[in-house]
Amino acid sequence: MEGTKLIAICQLGGEFGTDKDGSLSYRGGDAHAIDIDDQMTFNDFQTEVAEMFNCSINVMSLKYFLPGNRKTLITISNDKDLKRMIKFHGDSVTTDIYVIMEDIMLPDASNLPASRSSRTTLSEAVPPVDAPLAIVDDSMQSAIQLAGPLDVVVDTNHVDINIDDVQIDEPLDISPIFPLVGSSDEGHAKGAQQWQNTITGVGQRFSSVHEFRESLRKYAIAHQFAFRYKKNDSHRVTVKCKAEGCPWRIHASRLSTTQLICIKKMNPAHTCEGSVLTTGHQATRSWVASIIKEKLKIFPNYKPKDIVNDIKQEYGIQLNYFQAWRGKEIAKEQLQGSYKEAYNQLPLFCEKIRESNPGSHATFTTKEDSSFQRLFVAFHASLYGFLQGCRPLLFLDSVPLKSKYQGMLLAATAADGNDGVFPVAFAVVDAESDDNWYWFLLQLRTALSTSCPITFVSDRQKGLKQSIADIFKDAYHGYCLRYLTEQLIRDLKGQFSHEVKRLMVEDFYSAAYAPRPEIFQRCIESIKSISADAYNWIIQNEPQNWANAFFKGARYNHLTSNFGEMFYSWASEAHELPITQMVDAIRGKIMELIYTQRAESDLWMTRLTPSMEEKLEKEILKSGSLQVLLSAGSTFEVRGESVEILDIDAWDCSCTGWQLTGLPCFHAIAVISCIQRNTYEFCSRYFTIESYRLTYSESVHPIPNVDWPPVEKDSSQVTVTVSPPPTRRPPGRPTTKRTGPQDVVKRQLQCSRCKGLGHNKSTCKEC
Repeated sequence: MEGTKLIAICQLGGEFGTDKDGSLSYRGGDAHAIDIDDQMTFNDFQTEVAEMFNCSINVMSLKYFLPGNRKTLITISNDKDLKRMIKFHGDSVTTDIYVIMEDIMLPDASNLPASRSSRTTLSEAVPPVDAPLAIVDDSMQSAIQLAGPLDVVVDTNHVDINIDDVQIDEPLDISPIFPLVGSSDEGHAKGAQQWQNTITGVGQRFSSVHEFRESLRKYAIAHQFAFRYKKNDSHRVTVKCKAEGCPWRIHASRLSTTQLICIKKMNPAHTCEGSVLTTGHQATRSWVASIIKEKLKIFPNYKPKDIVNDIKQEYGIQLNYFQAWRGKEIAKEQLQGSYKEAYNQLPLFCEKIRESNPGSHATFTTKEDSSFQRLFVAFHASLYGFLQGCRPLLFLDSVPLKSKYQGMLLAATAADGNDGVFPVAFAVVDAESDDNWYWFLLQLRTALSTSCPITFVSDRQKGLKQSIADIFKDAYHGYCLRYLTEQLIRDLKGQFSHEVKRLMVEDFYSAAYAPRPEIFQRCIESIKSISADAYNWIIQNEPQNWANAFFKGARYNHLTSNFGEMFYSWASEAHELPITQMVDAIRGKIMELIYTQRAESDLWMTRLTPSMEEKLEKEILKSGSLQVLLSAGSTFEVRGESVEILDIDAWDCSCTGWQLTGLPCFHAIAVISCIQRNTYEFCSRYFTIESYRLTYSESVHPIPNVDWPPVEKDSSQVTVTVSPPPTRRPPGRPTTKRTGPQDVVKRQLQCSRCKGLGHNKSTCKEC
């Protein structure tokens, strides 16, 4: 929308809170307004915001909400993001922009990579740093790059910096980067100072035992000592200092006929120095959770090692990694909800999906012991979009979930008219098995009420081959070339060098994409010249299910099932959430995708989608040098580098390019031009703007919060209970890389001296 103008209300310094309906609200902070339009660049916008708030663009993140959706913050990071935001708010006068400041770390003395902790603490003696270092001033507006050794001397009042061969002409305030810590009072970290008077003495009252214990814990942290319970129950609490011989002691008990707890005795004197505090015994997991919860809400990837550093800096307590990790787990559960309770909410959650998105399919099954087995979800907008605007082509694949209870995500994705990923349906299952794939396809068949034959692209293993044949009677099954390549390399393992395997993989891909049998044969003959075993493996592994030259269905030249990598990344981003929230996070991504693609397509002025227009233009350019022999019927002869026979009425060319892609090949375009017809009339309808807009015409609606209704005692209603699956996350760091055949086709090492393969010049023997 040209000339669109908005007033951006930029806000900084407030806090996000979660309302009862799950939406986010922003409270507090400062706000300024800026005029923006669709001609403004992201850099100009970012610079203006930074100048307005007197902060650095390097530590600033800009976010906003989509109209009607206050559950998901969208990041603005480039020109395209900014233009999208302006377009989305085209009907509004104003839009809210939230400025979130990220934290900066400097390298420590050991030159290890800095963590993303909120602050950096200097020890009392910092050894010289030899690595280049940048010192940033208080407003983060300027920096001095230091290349020489750096000595830092810290005392209670100032920091002395001695730098070889560097002249600093103006005073530089570095207090935000190097917090000044008193040499004799280091333990009094500023975060704990607010708690020094949580315990005032005899006669002080508390509403409960829990409140007294929490106040006592904060008091001990603020005054840097550890304590030990002598008596601790719901009526009385007696505590003494943990240091041997220290007289500090406190006793509190319940006031009769009330729930109030009152301090009855207290000796406030310490003879110890509080040295035992550094063990972290005073910091329970719940306390750690309460401290980090707000920061975890803004930074979901807050790492345990950063929690350890921050707690040490803020409160003077040294946690171990496990304490920080457990505290983070508790905080996550407080923010996100219970994993266990999420499974029990599945019956109502599925019902809410069907109510809020009529026409959607949401169902689940449990095992005999009521533990979770599988959940299937297909939103009406996805089903409608696939049936009305997408090619009858589905990609089946799976991705492991690294959640507390593991599991797998099974997904069916489609290709829209612009060759973008369009999610159709997905399932969360306890394990990837033949039974679960069969159940998933059965639910998919129920959701897709179509008589049109569907082509599936997937792995041929895991029972998929038989399940597709049984459930979708007229379907075609194309084997994923990526999985076939992995199996080929495994079967030939140890027999060939890396370079030879790479050449065979290239020939294998060429054979799969070959449009005609003779070209296919030529490619596998090349493999046969290297290995008869590899040649036999290819012939015996059903080329009719993966080679273009023999495949009967319509794959539109898509030969791998990992087409939906974008969708799988959504699941990976939300895998640590409870199951209902993970599904809702995926729903939010689908909703955003549909909204975005619909808005973008409204601006397109062509007959076909942009990517298809580009492909068609390339074919048109190649058609100019061809000679067409006209015919009275529908069959034509086209001469160029080869002679091709083309049936214009059947949309059939002997080069098979037209049939494989759905777009006229350059031979067809030459004929269409000769008979003075419109090229667009001979393009698949799935590539038109009309079909694309139908794909994204329906909307995905938010799902209301799932709260169990109260069950009356005399109610005869049977409540379905779902418990978590028995599987638990295994120990150790989960894998983050999905391996594939690309590892096989990496470029081999080549010597720059002799140009030989397999070595470099340092090991070259021809010196």
